[in-house]
Amino acid sequence: MTTITHTEPLKRKAYEKELRKLQAQLCLLQDWVKQKGLRVIVVFEGRDAAGKGGTIRAITERVSPRVFRVVALPAPSDREKTQMFLQRYVPHFPAAGEIVIFDRSWYNRAGVELVMGFCTPEEHKRFLKGCPVFEKYMVESGILLLKIWLEVGMEEQQRRFEARITDPLRQWKLSPMDIESWTRWYDYSRARDMMLAATDTPYAPWVILRSDDKKRARLNCIRFLLDKIPHKKVKRQKVKLPRRSMREAYDDGASLKGRNHIPERY
Repeated sequence: MTTITHTEPLKRKAYEKELRKLQAQLCLLQDWVKQKGLRVIVVFEGRDAAGKGGTIRAITERVSPRVFRVVALPAPSDREKTQMFLQRYVPHFPAAGEIVIFDRSWYNRAGVELVMGFCTPEEHKRFLKGCPVFEKYMVESGILLLKIWLEVGMEEQQRRFEARITDPLRQWKLSPMDIESWTRWYDYSRARDMMLAATDTPYAPWVILRSDDKKRARLNCIRFLLDKIPHKKVKRQKVKLPRRSMREAYDDGASLKGRNHIPERY
């Protein structure tokens, strides 16, 4: 596959125009998924500030949350820490007619848990050995599994971190864990390389999404999903609004006078 290198950022107007077209196709895709009872899992992984959240929002902005379901699990509870590692992810797997998007996933063990010392080397090794077996079972059970790694360059990651420090609308994105992970670029690179070597399989391959340009990354990701989930347009029954019943009609606006209202300042 040919990689196209762009020297200039995508203009917002062009981005929004193309995004709207792709989001319209996602709406057609969700109709097909519902009709055919498909089960799809999309795993998003990547470095901090790689753009996972914005990409997921672009995908889910115009579709039904009952079809496109986002799962972003918090740190495991004390009880969950005693369970089999993959156990807490399974209840969130899709039923027929659902696409589940994991904003980080069981691959936490291959990345942040290894680098930050939240698991032992033995637990990490056991995960890399068992994960392909687990995913093979998922695929053989009929789940379409798509695994996307967002790769951001060192300089662009630094620019995004610095923007989070100074922008009050982004400061909430900067956690103590982010600051600590910032110093461990090459530890994360080695963890990524081990993960890809062990879990990039023919039945559940990884795909790399270059995300230095967020807008292009979002468009490329949506296009990829549309291509990887075969679908056709589902014929919808035409809807016509019936006439409202005027029986017992009254001035229902007058009954709100004297109630508390939010001040209309805009």
